[in-house]
Amino acid sequence: MTSVPTPIPSRTQYVLEEIKRRILTGRLTPGQALVETDLAAQFGVSKTPVREALKTLAGTGLVVNSQYKGVTVRMVDADMAREVYDVRLLLEPEALRRAVRRGASLDAARDALARADRAADTAERSLANREFHRALYVPCGNPLLGRMLDEVRDQAALVSAVAWAADPSWDREAGEHQEILRLALSGDAEAAARALHAHIASFVERAFPSAGIPAQEEDGQA
Repeated sequence: MTSVPTPIPSRTQYVLEEIKRRILTGRLTPGQALVETDLAAQFGVSKTPVREALKTLAGTGLVVNSQYKGVTVRMVDADMAREVYDVRLLLEPEALRRAVRRGASLDAARDALARADRAADTAERSLANREFHRALYVPCGNPLLGRMLDEVRDQAALVSAVAWAADPSWDREAGEHQEILRLALSGDAEAAARALHAHIASFVERAFPSAGIPAQEEDGQA
């Protein structure tokens, strides 16, 4: 049987992933203009894949297209932080609760924490932390719930990138991650969900005090 060759990633996908990586690691900052001709020259492609990539990024909320300013990296403010983190607070702890209850493997979360500890720079550590959170909610048993959290994942990472640039809090968050994983691995779904809720809430409260995230409670849980 003839093997099917692995498809080569399209130019658009390459450009998309590279622009996203630069935004989420702080190389492209909120408000910065994204000029098609400049990006095309940097990536060695025509303007078409750049234009398509920017359209996709606008759909995910990482960039905005203004009639007067053109395409720019999305600005991060308290209103944005409140909207994004409110969704995370509503959905992410419940997804983890379900993952623990069903005995899902959390090996990917453990691996992500190990990568974060070994990270050589803040960009690598940030990406590993994103993977840690995703590894907690993906095995919840409800693919739709996972996709809903994936939809705000990039915007949450943009909020985090801005907050870390202003006030790095890696060590504190690393300790909280370890505790969340410990509780999850012990099988205590409720305690793990509470710890995750507190972790998410405390981050945005520190980074954007004016965001006004409500102290959501569910069945007596913070």
